[in-house]
Amino acid sequence: MIRGRFAPSPTGELHAGSLVAALASWLDVRALKGEWWVRMEDVDGPRCLVDSAVSILHQLSLCGLHSDSEVIYQSRRNSFYEQALHQLIAKGLAYPCACTRKEIEEQQANLGLSLERHKSAVYPGTCRNGLHGKPARAWRFNVVKWSELRGSPEVHWTDRRLGPQSQNVQEEVGDFVLKRADGMWAYQLAVVVDDAAQGITHVVRGEDLTDNTARQYLLQEALGFEHPHYMHTALVLGPKGDKLSKQNGAKALDLSSPQAVFLAMQSAASTLGLSTLAQPVSESADLDLALSTWTKEWAQRYLRASP
Repeated sequence: MIRGRFAPSPTGELHAGSLVAALASWLDVRALKGEWWVRMEDVDGPRCLVDSAVSILHQLSLCGLHSDSEVIYQSRRNSFYEQALHQLIAKGLAYPCACTRKEIEEQQANLGLSLERHKSAVYPGTCRNGLHGKPARAWRFNVVKWSELRGSPEVHWTDRRLGPQSQNVQEEVGDFVLKRADGMWAYQLAVVVDDAAQGITHVVRGEDLTDNTARQYLLQEALGFEHPHYMHTALVLGPKGDKLSKQNGAKALDLSSPQAVFLAMQSAASTLGLSTLAQPVSESADLDLALSTWTKEWAQRYLRASP
């Protein structure tokens, strides 16, 4: 069964950028005659807002995008992430870490390495062989050990839009976090566990998440999961040329009327390189024709490049 998903974080209502991701993932599975599931990535509790999930589902419904299954909430799946962590610990592939972010950056500076803007410092492996008398704060994935077991630190995959990709996780990321110092589950572990549990075969998401793929590949291998097919779409950019997001003031979608809904969907489709269609005149007109047209275009444009 072909199955895709849209997995927003309920930290506010959908904006133009998140609608692009939702539409792209929906069109992809519809073109493949598969199922489209919605998952709320609310594992980061302090950032999530009350009623945001309800608002997001309502917005998706107005846009004609309905989940083919009951909506999954990460906040209710702690036991599954705990089980995966213990599985990695048993294999010697996860270890406790006592380092703070400031300490990691200082260690990088002492090694003469500069911190690239907007990127986390590469973890130097300080606690890989013990805590040195400090209390544990987080849990990390032992990239070095798994790279040795698999025979290479290089991860190679083919993105259905961007083409061949590769990353040396050991050099570019280091041993990454599985469970944070605040007790919250890290995105990388939660998303890998959930994609496997839900049988997700095709992941379509924004291009800004391309960098996460290699880490997820390593975890999938270590946990014995299949790799989904990945595709990363173009982003909606803010006025300063960076990714449109809630953090930089992205406005919630205007879905106050059928015409507003159509314009929002039209804009999302345009970002994905799909046709501009005539707006329905009747207020009762729905998006069925537009979605059908865009699904056919998606199949012609992208499915030829599918694995």
